[in-house]
Amino acid sequence: SMMGLAEPGMRIWVEPNDDPKKKLNYGWRLVDHGNGHFTGVDTGLPNRALKAVLEARAVPGLEGYGTVLPERKYGAGSRIDFLLQDKGLPDAYVEVKSVTLSRQPGLAEFPDSVTARGRKHLLELAEMARAGHRAVMLFLVQRTDCAEVTLAADIDPAYAAAFAAAQAAGVETICLGCAITPEAVEVAGPLRFTPAG
Repeated sequence: SMMGLAEPGMRIWVEPNDDPKKKLNYGWRLVDHGNGHFTGVDTGLPNRALKAVLEARAVPGLEGYGTVLPERKYGAGSRIDFLLQDKGLPDAYVEVKSVTLSRQPGLAEFPDSVTARGRKHLLELAEMARAGHRAVMLFLVQRTDCAEVTLAADIDPAYAAAFAAAQAAGVETICLGCAITPEAVEVAGPLRFTPAG
């Protein structure tokens, strides 16, 4: 929904679209908050950027995996963002969520709208964890002004409840930030996760 990012007067960065299948000639890429901080709004970027970081074995907690398989079918007709494999390790199912909402200074929140799809992903991750695999919800915060991540339980209470159930089933949580400039968006270091409430 891009809550809080499409307000009148906000400075944004766009990029020309060369793809003839795209409806618009330009794609929205960044919000410039005017204080040296940016928010990335390119929804395709998180998985592209994260693939390289996973392949470089640079995600804390997932360094042991040498095989990174994007968009693998699993669960009830779903696709997992990344399936990680390596000898002697349980398969790791990694679901990535891009986080852009911040309603309090320094605190990123997910989701920014009700997400039935996100809830379904949590249920499927919980099934993978119960089956003995590693299951990871990875929140990639596309904001440079946040050091902590939490759930927006007031926006989607059902997602927050599904998240708690998934954690109880063994689903892990990893939060990463991004370094963002008009020239590049790069995956940065880990951020703290604080449960809702």
